[in-house]
Amino acid sequence: MILDAPSRDLVGYGGNWPDLRWPDGNRLAVSVVVNFEEGAEQQVLDGDPTSEKMGEVLSVVPEGRPDPGQAQIFAYGTRAGAWRMAAALRDHAIPATIFACGRAAARAPSVLAMLAEGNEVASHGWLWRPHADYANPETEAADLDRAAEAITAATGASPQGFFCRGAESPWTRALLAERGYLYTSNGFDDDLPYRDTESGLLVVPYALDSNDMKFFHPNGFVLAQEMVDYIADALDVLEAEAARGQARLMNIGFHLRIAGRPARFKAVAGILRLLDQRRDRLWLATRAQIARAFLTAVPCA
Repeated sequence: MILDAPSRDLVGYGGNWPDLRWPDGNRLAVSVVVNFEEGAEQQVLDGDPTSEKMGEVLSVVPEGRPDPGQAQIFAYGTRAGAWRMAAALRDHAIPATIFACGRAAARAPSVLAMLAEGNEVASHGWLWRPHADYANPETEAADLDRAAEAITAATGASPQGFFCRGAESPWTRALLAERGYLYTSNGFDDDLPYRDTESGLLVVPYALDSNDMKFFHPNGFVLAQEMVDYIADALDVLEAEAARGQARLMNIGFHLRIAGRPARFKAVAGILRLLDQRRDRLWLATRAQIARAFLTAVPCA
């Protein structure tokens, strides 16, 4: 049986990418993302029905019972990793977008405020959970609103962008558009932003391959230098395409509890040095800046 799925666009730009230069004149934009999820992962300790299983190891605590060890693995991110990350971004003068969960912002507002200095903060939902599992738009809307309120209270600025774990619900983009969001990043299917035809929202694609979550995957990174080398390879390919006149966007994702650990932090330091060394060939920008620049250059996208 062949399924008719008209909502899936498997062609995109069809090789006819917009002819654009980013505001600094370069054709390759780079978005550095720092995920702020600690305290928003599901934990029985916090009254949630289950505890997050994925961490340094897979949790062996029985379902429905408190898992303080897993909670402490997450807490490392805001207690220690955040300070390394903020200092490194500041020292290299590289702007970042913080994907912040609302409950994390509400529980550690001073840490988020510290990370937000000079950076953009986007909504990562209320909890670190897939929005695809919301049963109705009303419940999702309420969580979107309280996440935005927590982020605004911590940083003084309301989020303009959104990204959730896993996948969006059928209503997410419409709810974001109703609330005046500039972009969503739940797209893994292109190297340039594009317009969602149903909601009208701009999609600024994200990527999971150039992401420190691969340190937690058995087929991913083990040593810090492996991630540095992977990012360098991606930059080489995209810079070559940019030199041929093809505009591109590259994403690099970090997590406070993952790359914030000392051995893995060498990956952060190495990647930021790499970006600094290539700065004259790259536009380093927040995702909101990238969204606005794209809409200015390609208003009919």
